[in-house]
Amino acid sequence: MNKLTSAVKVLVVDDQPLIVEELCEFLESSGYRCVPCESSQQAVQRFSEDPQIGLVLCDLHMPDMDGIELVQALQKIAGKQRAFEAIMLTGRADKQDVIKALRVGISDYYQKPINLNELLEGLQRQEAALEERHKNLHLGNLNQKLQYLSESIDDLYQDLDKVRRGPAARADGEGASEETERLEVPAIFNQLSPRQLDVARLVGKGQTNYQIACELGITENTVKLYVSQVLRLTHMHNRTQLALALSPSSSALRQRVTAH
Repeated sequence: MNKLTSAVKVLVVDDQPLIVEELCEFLESSGYRCVPCESSQQAVQRFSEDPQIGLVLCDLHMPDMDGIELVQALQKIAGKQRAFEAIMLTGRADKQDVIKALRVGISDYYQKPINLNELLEGLQRQEAALEERHKNLHLGNLNQKLQYLSESIDDLYQDLDKVRRGPAARADGEGASEETERLEVPAIFNQLSPRQLDVARLVGKGQTNYQIACELGITENTVKLYVSQVLRLTHMHNRTQLALALSPSSSALRQRVTAH
């Protein structure tokens, strides 16, 4: 099959050099760039050094580290920010080995002697799956950045609004009321931003995320983000504890929370 050279490299691992050579020669003629390895330890090193490796072909039975252990080691190296797909090659298709391989995340397996055309089709399927994982990973990162951007913009508008309303609010007593309300808040809440404090107060009033979102003009997801931040910054475990800390009738609890 003729195709353009893939942007993804294939890590080919087998303790038999002739098999590695045959697989690499075939795959390279089909448009893939291969990284040949004759041991699991060598494969770990090459994978660590080359972030373009996204597909892994590995023998199951190898002397130093079997294919399943190798893939688990590569998964630890990859973490959550790097994706790859693995295919297992085996000389004897033991059912338990196959089940164990699939459970650890190996996507497919082929029994030796390998039908190269079937292997190529399987590799192309895994390449397509890898592209989809990369898209999802990229979208996840973008969504996280958008959440932080939304938080920053909300804080900015909140601060600007308070600056604009400052003089007028003090003239009609609103500023004094806000100051009184702030003084009633336990000291542990002083580290919160104005928007975080607004969310905390509304949680203290028993409002749902939807009600808070409507009142503050933000999304429910942004409210969830703020609630999570408030709980983390105040070392509280849940909304109930937060509400009790802000309750006017819980002065004893406030003292304990403030002294935390």
